[in-house]
Amino acid sequence: MKFTHLLSALVFAGWAFAEQKVHSYNWTAQWGKENPDGLYEREVVTCNGDYPWPGINVKKGDRIIISLTNHLENQNTSLHFHGLFQNGTNEYDGVPLMTQCEIPPNETMVYNFTVPDQAGTYWYHSHSSGQYMDGMRGSFVIEDTEDMPFDYDEEVVVSVSDWYHKTVSELTPAFMSLYNPTGAEPIPQTLLFNETFNGVWNVKPDTTYFLRIVNTGGFLSQYLWMEDHTFTVVAVDGVYVEPNETEIIYITAAQRYDVLIHTKNDTSKNYAFMQKMDEDMLDTLTGVAFINSTDAIVYNKSAPLPEEYISDNYDTDFLNDFYLVPVEPEELYEDYDYQIKIDVVMDNLGNGMNYAFFNNISYVAPKVPTLGTVLSADKYATNSLVYGESTHPIVLQKDEIVEIVLNNNDTGKHPFHLHGHVFQVVERGPSYLDEDEPVPYNESAPYDAPEYPMRRDTFYVNPQSYFVLRFKANNPGVWFFHCHIDWHLIQGLGLTIIEDPESIQAQQSLSDNWKDVCSAAGTPYIGNAANNTENYLNLKNQNVQVKNLPSGFTARGIVALVFSCIAGILGCVVICVYGMAQIPDMEKKIFDNLTADEQVLFLEEHDDDADDDTEVGGANGASGASGVNGANVANVTSATTAEKDAEVEENSKEGSSSDKN
Repeated sequence: MKFTHLLSALVFAGWAFAEQKVHSYNWTAQWGKENPDGLYEREVVTCNGDYPWPGINVKKGDRIIISLTNHLENQNTSLHFHGLFQNGTNEYDGVPLMTQCEIPPNETMVYNFTVPDQAGTYWYHSHSSGQYMDGMRGSFVIEDTEDMPFDYDEEVVVSVSDWYHKTVSELTPAFMSLYNPTGAEPIPQTLLFNETFNGVWNVKPDTTYFLRIVNTGGFLSQYLWMEDHTFTVVAVDGVYVEPNETEIIYITAAQRYDVLIHTKNDTSKNYAFMQKMDEDMLDTLTGVAFINSTDAIVYNKSAPLPEEYISDNYDTDFLNDFYLVPVEPEELYEDYDYQIKIDVVMDNLGNGMNYAFFNNISYVAPKVPTLGTVLSADKYATNSLVYGESTHPIVLQKDEIVEIVLNNNDTGKHPFHLHGHVFQVVERGPSYLDEDEPVPYNESAPYDAPEYPMRRDTFYVNPQSYFVLRFKANNPGVWFFHCHIDWHLIQGLGLTIIEDPESIQAQQSLSDNWKDVCSAAGTPYIGNAANNTENYLNLKNQNVQVKNLPSGFTARGIVALVFSCIAGILGCVVICVYGMAQIPDMEKKIFDNLTADEQVLFLEEHDDDADDDTEVGGANGASGASGVNGANVANVTSATTAEKDAEVEENSKEGSSSDKN
């Protein structure tokens, strides 16, 4: 019996080897000038000087060899194959300082792996500091070697994305700045369809098209709909689902939808294929050139291109992917062995900048790639401490059923991606944006989860809401779980899953080229997260997140407050002293400008006030009187009184003369 099994295995292996095709690519990443949306020319990352990057099309079981050379001069780079499980080849998952060292300028890394048991629509992109938003991205299609569960005539790959008129390196300083305390994301200018604005799709009549739609954008989700045509969804994120018709698709960054579209018999008219930004994700529309993009489904090149076709209910009538049912159903994992419960928060740290957090931890890369730590830590590999506190490490044991409960305390949507797996979607709460407070998952009153839940690798959470995911820890490796809004990843919204580290040590190793790239980058690949190779439990000098804002006054703040108060008081005293010193001169000038009668009235009122002050206040009354004019007023008073007596005497003489007459 054992011999028969061995013979069968050898025959199968020989057949697989004979059928396997090797696809080799030599790529150089370098800067170039392009104008994808026709509105603004800017620097983009090109492949061998060409843009856009090429699509990869292989069959299940084929081998991929990509030699990537970095000629970006001023930036490191990397390459991640989104959605590929990388069974046994974790070193090629492409996450800097997690599964590899970044590729420095003028160095080459070779990605060499086989795709043994996956088929569907995937994509590749740089995983370095938002770099793929500068254009370093492309489709990755794995054709099924077996019959597909649906029929079609022609296959088309469609990418949709947001687009900026500035590079990520130009936008990031203002984004990660104390002058942006709310963490408002940079606003894209346009939407692209196959890397161009207002794209054109030429079709034949009465034909069933199989569209592989990929959102390769770094920020915005999009609503997609067509004029007088219907989508039939047949797969999501590489998982075949029972056909589901819909007029509108909501697709987040990194998600994929495979759809069937049957064209019309009549070729007299062309139709609109609409893309619309999810405006709820934008803090402002300032800077947006076009919220919508009107692409064309062209039946007749002689007919006019279509005008914009607006759907009134696009934001309510879109397909809810939660209810999709896989063609190959997998029963719900009813009981979990390990629960990862995380709260999403966006907040400021001590430098005044806005960061993103899972459970108050904002991801910071370690000094040694986490995979390198696993392979060098021996017995300590199962201890999460060795991976560094700011990588937010979670160690899973072999074949554990893992539940992720994510509570979103933010007012925005977030698409989350798990590397190395597809997960079961157990529950997703509705938007609670209208509530005063976020609504967390209530495990004591759970939602009735579907018997055969939908599976995918990228799933979004609603504002101030939650979702629940489950997967089986059956793929040994170091896997990233993170938000696929790349601005949020720059802010630190990610954590590290170290899955079955003992099997990683037993089954995987690092290639010489992998190590050479680390050496060229000056990055160690042995040791704990702090690059300690002697004591793996000593994390002194590890990379950590910025310190929190203080909850009260610091010593420096108290000193500053005291001296500020003293300075303020002294300032008031100076103003009073110098201001009052000018009052006598001012009043003298005013008095001199009065007429004789006005001066008499002024003096009479002044004398009355002085008498009142003396009677009531004693010494204070005298002080008050002297405060009005002092000696200057006394002199003026004497002179004016004499003038008054002379005037009275003169009037008396005139009166006597008149009586005599």
